[in-house]
Amino acid sequence: MRACQIKYWTENPSMRMRNTGLHSFTVAIAAASLMTGASTLAQPRYGAVGDLYQEVCSACHGAALEGTALGTPLVGAELVGGDSTEALQNSIRVGNPEAEMPAYDGVLEPDQIQSLAIFILEQRQGYTYDHYGVRAQIGIPGGVQNSEHHDFVLEPLIEDLAPLPYSIAPLPDGRLLLTEKKRGLSFISADGHQSEVVPGTPRVYGDSTIPDGPRALDRGLGWMHEAALHPEFEENGWIYLYYGDRCEGCNEVSRERNAPVSMTRIYRGRIRDGAWIDEATIWRSAYEHYTPGTDLSLGGRIAFDDDGHVYFSVGAKNGFYDLGIQDLSTPWGKIHRVSEDGSIPPDNPFVGVEGAIESIWTLGHRVPQGLSYDPATDRLWSTEHGARGGDEINLIEGGRNYGWPLVTSGVHYDGSSIVDLFEVEFDWGEMQPPVVDLIPSPALTAIVVYRGDAFPGWDGDLIAGSLKANSLFRFSIGEDGTVERETLVDGIGRIRDVAVDSQGRLLLLIEHASGGKILRLGPPQGG
Repeated sequence: MRACQIKYWTENPSMRMRNTGLHSFTVAIAAASLMTGASTLAQPRYGAVGDLYQEVCSACHGAALEGTALGTPLVGAELVGGDSTEALQNSIRVGNPEAEMPAYDGVLEPDQIQSLAIFILEQRQGYTYDHYGVRAQIGIPGGVQNSEHHDFVLEPLIEDLAPLPYSIAPLPDGRLLLTEKKRGLSFISADGHQSEVVPGTPRVYGDSTIPDGPRALDRGLGWMHEAALHPEFEENGWIYLYYGDRCEGCNEVSRERNAPVSMTRIYRGRIRDGAWIDEATIWRSAYEHYTPGTDLSLGGRIAFDDDGHVYFSVGAKNGFYDLGIQDLSTPWGKIHRVSEDGSIPPDNPFVGVEGAIESIWTLGHRVPQGLSYDPATDRLWSTEHGARGGDEINLIEGGRNYGWPLVTSGVHYDGSSIVDLFEVEFDWGEMQPPVVDLIPSPALTAIVVYRGDAFPGWDGDLIAGSLKANSLFRFSIGEDGTVERETLVDGIGRIRDVAVDSQGRLLLLIEHASGGKILRLGPPQGG
């Protein structure tokens, strides 16, 4: 286990902020870009950081960071100056005269130094952009696994799902509700058999595209995301569905492009006699906000508090990750809150604000992939994807601005600065720092606050899956701000969802090109 102190954004010298006290703003280039569904800015080139490393560092440290006679290895060995992002940036800036390493302060731009530090950490931890773990070699470790507080075992519940499952929800009778992006809603029996798709549920679309190359991820419109049970499901039977609502010709962008567009839609309904009934729309954006950007970026999570509210995340589904996120008149880059019936709570923070979408609870999010409410503490937690560096765990508080794209500890995929793209004035005091800030980015996804009986030593800890890292993490947040981070298991595939069953065992939903699966993580037999 590794313990680390929280690093707030103000401690990072590479993040050059503009602090002038303005409360609201929009990015000037947003309007034209959103009309076309694409950014006028150049799209990032993933290999640019590696090219910079080869140009500046490889002669001494090796093309594969393996070291040479002139320089030490940067992977598989301890780094003299430390292996945090700050330590690596400092080593690059000031050099090491004793080892005849030159100083690059003034030679390289600050964002180049930052991107090199992140690149080296990615290589050290295996979080590379050659792939996203979609086709990685994976396996289920056998036997008893050890961790800081508990031993556990992993076993498959079902292994022949479609490649793109999205969420699981344990039912009181021992079954699971499963959503698959391009298939829809189905049941998984207690002994691991999948039902047919529940009839009557919203239509999903399977006509996604997969770009060429090793980083290929499905990109589509009209996918099903989360199925979430109402807290009083046993009494009222309500199931809430998060869906990418797809249409053609419904707005100007779609008509101009002669192509479909989509945006978040939240339904609720019940399942009776095996069929979906009593469907009602809880939330839908105005059609003008439907975009051709892939549903891959929606986030797609739902959570409930104890006061009758429904929260849901809407990621940066706007054709480019930066545009409109700080604009209260757009739905993306936000976490929203509505009442259980879809009405707007009168105490939402932006009720009555001119031009604002009144369901907005927080703003400044990139792709919030996880959302979990903890009744024991009345806290709402979210995980969020950064770009290259800057994955976050955030404590969600109404009305707060979580900073993207104006504040981040990461860089763009090509290594360029994100915060310097926008000459935007803002009030630094209104930006909410993350509780956990991860560099490099493991691509954190679903998160739960553990409150089960099977692993009492994890009580109150945050359990989070990851995509790119193919790992399951445990985070313990101390009262003094320290964070204990432990990798519970790795190499098992892209963990798309995490749930806790009635016995306190963890259920892990895995996506992989070879097929999805559900794994069960529980105590060893007799232990």
